[in-house]
Amino acid sequence: MKKIIFLLCICLPGLTIFAQESYNKSKFHQMDELWPTPNTYRTGSGAPGHQYWQQKVDYEISIELNDEKQSVNGSEQITYYNNSPDALTYLWLQLDQNIFKPNSMTYLTETRDKIDNLSFDAFNNLQRNRFQGGYQITLVKEASGADLKYTINNTMMRVDLPQPLKPGQSFVFRVDWNNLINNSKTNGGRCGYEYFAEDKNYIYEMAQWFPRLCVYDDVNGWQNKQFLGSGEFALEFGDYKVKITLPADMQVAATGLLQNPGEVLSAAQRSRLDQAKKADKPVFIITPDEAKKNESSRSAAKRTWIFHAENVRDFAWAASRKYIWDAMNVRVGNQDVMAMSFYPKEANPLWAKYSTHAIAQTLITYSRYTVNYPYPVAQSVNGPVGGMEYPMISFNGARPEKDGTYSQRTKYGLITVIIHEVGHNFFPMIINSDERQWSWMDEGLNTFCQYLTEQEWEENYPSTRGEPRNIVNYMAGDKAMLEPIMTNSESILQFGNNAYGKPATALNILRETVMGRELFDYAFKQYAERWAFKHPQPADFFRTMEDASGVDLDWFWRGWFYGTDPCDIALTNVTLYTADSGNPEIEKARKREAKSKEALSLSEQRNKTSIKNYRVDTYPELNDFYNEYDASDVTAYDKEKYKSYYGQLSSAEKKILEPGMNYYILDLENVGGLIMPVIVEMEFTDGQKELMRIPAEIWRKNNVKVSKLIITEKTVKQFTIDPFQETADINLKNNSFPPKPLSSQFQLYKDQRQREPNLMQLKKEGKL
Repeated sequence: MKKIIFLLCICLPGLTIFAQESYNKSKFHQMDELWPTPNTYRTGSGAPGHQYWQQKVDYEISIELNDEKQSVNGSEQITYYNNSPDALTYLWLQLDQNIFKPNSMTYLTETRDKIDNLSFDAFNNLQRNRFQGGYQITLVKEASGADLKYTINNTMMRVDLPQPLKPGQSFVFRVDWNNLINNSKTNGGRCGYEYFAEDKNYIYEMAQWFPRLCVYDDVNGWQNKQFLGSGEFALEFGDYKVKITLPADMQVAATGLLQNPGEVLSAAQRSRLDQAKKADKPVFIITPDEAKKNESSRSAAKRTWIFHAENVRDFAWAASRKYIWDAMNVRVGNQDVMAMSFYPKEANPLWAKYSTHAIAQTLITYSRYTVNYPYPVAQSVNGPVGGMEYPMISFNGARPEKDGTYSQRTKYGLITVIIHEVGHNFFPMIINSDERQWSWMDEGLNTFCQYLTEQEWEENYPSTRGEPRNIVNYMAGDKAMLEPIMTNSESILQFGNNAYGKPATALNILRETVMGRELFDYAFKQYAERWAFKHPQPADFFRTMEDASGVDLDWFWRGWFYGTDPCDIALTNVTLYTADSGNPEIEKARKREAKSKEALSLSEQRNKTSIKNYRVDTYPELNDFYNEYDASDVTAYDKEKYKSYYGQLSSAEKKILEPGMNYYILDLENVGGLIMPVIVEMEFTDGQKELMRIPAEIWRKNNVKVSKLIITEKTVKQFTIDPFQETADINLKNNSFPPKPLSSQFQLYKDQRQREPNLMQLKKEGKL
């Protein structure tokens, strides 16, 4: 650190430090030009307006599963309630299964640059468009029985109404369909079946399985963007009555409450279910032995399961003969919730140990930070889908090895995916954002709450997302491969980092570093409560976080959500100033000491031996007063001048001149471009440390370079920026002054390159 003595003049009442001329203020410009103008539907505070409205859709569905052909036949009666101020002349429905049609937009727009060196599984995936999937719509009629005109456009279907549906009116119509079920293992997808050759059984996980109404809202009108595979779903709330008919020996898990347990469950199962409703640990409803026995059953009879679900935005179900079923009670607020898991023997012992407990912890933690879980059940189902979410039910794919052992990665992978997928009950199943447009509003917010839940599971839980240091490699990546978080779901590059990791990290930084937990938690809960069972937009979230906390965060949203700049704050220089006391006895002694410590230059060192005689030595008459004057001597003039100066000072001014205070100027540079707070750790020469947290507003007048004065009584040995790696700074090499080396390791290994095989030798040895 360069040390400089500064002089305080009597004419100055104190020290004034002027900032550099400000420029590039755009990073602190308000977001008004990018956010929609507040209105009676959505307010400037981020809350729903006094005229906020949303549509409602009720479904009565009957579905039959064909276990021989892996297909379904369905019929639904839909009641559409127009709560908008607009007269509607048509309705839009989603036909998500149509992505499996051979000429779907999804298949036709897939890209690949080469197909060399593929595994058989990867090659088979290239051919998945041979699956003849998609809906076969067989009937669209109004309640009177009259045919309705409809038009199918890839994954969307427009139903033309016989007359405009006016505000406050409802319309009832019927749709019948059938389709083949997708093999998830070979064709991918968010739903489908898995076949077990050993016992010739299937697990079916049924989602996006029926034609569903699109959202019509005040922001977009109809949300009828095509489903290409990445952007998920925008759906209306409503009530469901669903009848599922299938072989009598199959078990069903579904959204909602089972209405006819006496018809589909044995007396023993009903008794165990009653026991589980009071249990604080999982209780088997179907035991492993019973499930194994069920695998060999092949009933020719049919059985119908009936489920009701109120105020949900979707409905999913799963079925198999292979299911083990366990359940326990979870108390959330004033409500008892049944946490339940369904899984085959291949998933044990991992699932029996962890699945239902992971559901329970998720409900407890999420309810604390958002809203109390409102539904009667929450379920985790093992099957072919790696991880997917629906109201009250989620599909999760992790399993142990065949011998029952599992790696640490598999264990935490299972707990993590269950927390994440069950957590989606809150985002977006309750706080019902538009997933087709903004993936981060469900994935990012959910991943943040997932991180909070994981940390409550056990100390040092190995969370892969949420910690700032885990997003550094992504933030430091090639900008050509980065997109802002505020990017449409189908256009996102590096989907996992962009939609999950970066927004979750941003919220963690917002909570821990920018706002503090108290302000953040209150504002975040306000957002959840305001928009529970409603359709929030990004600006509603941003505005609520500011409105409820009193913190201006426009700079944060602009940097983290609308930009791709990384955080790289450099501490380029530190200058130490000490006050000139004006006392000649002190200051001249300090100068003498400093002079004595100065190293002689190379020329000065050599001149001592090379110059034998100076001219003034030969001609002494050349010496005068200045050859005898020592500038470090204290003269009577010096003393009188100081006496006069010191006598004019007040007691407060005299105290400033006392030795012992250190004035450090830290030169900071925003190399990365992302505006962030500056966290400075000072390590003193006595070994103690002190932390200073400087708000991001330090950059408000100059987004690139600023200098900060820090005054201490102690002498600082080391300054370090972001010592806890809480800002996702991508370059720690420039975070310290004086610079200090970063520790790392290198590995040594022997050359293990394989020589080209000697075919002649192999032929001679009979190996070819």
